[in-house]
Amino acid sequence: MNALFKALNDPTRRAILELLREGPRTAGDIAEAFHFSKPTISHHLDLLRQADLVTSDKQGQFVTYTLNMTVFDEIIGWLMQFKA
Repeated sequence: MNALFKALNDPTRRAILELLREGPRTAGDIAEAFHFSKPTISHHLDLLRQADLVTSDKQGQFVTYTLNMTVFDEIIGWLMQFKA
């Protein structure tokens, strides 16, 4: 759970998640949406992947990232237990 909160703590990573709400994107497409270097975006994507918030699929030289909705469902379920 620590990796999850670390991943969600950063505004750039949250922006990447919002971008992926629109659908799967390649790492290059994601990098183009930001004013950071590709290695910086790659680092953010790696942290999101380690937290299981995104999945990655490598096809040739391209890596496509997709939201892992299972984890989001688990987070929502966990949070809902605190609602009175």
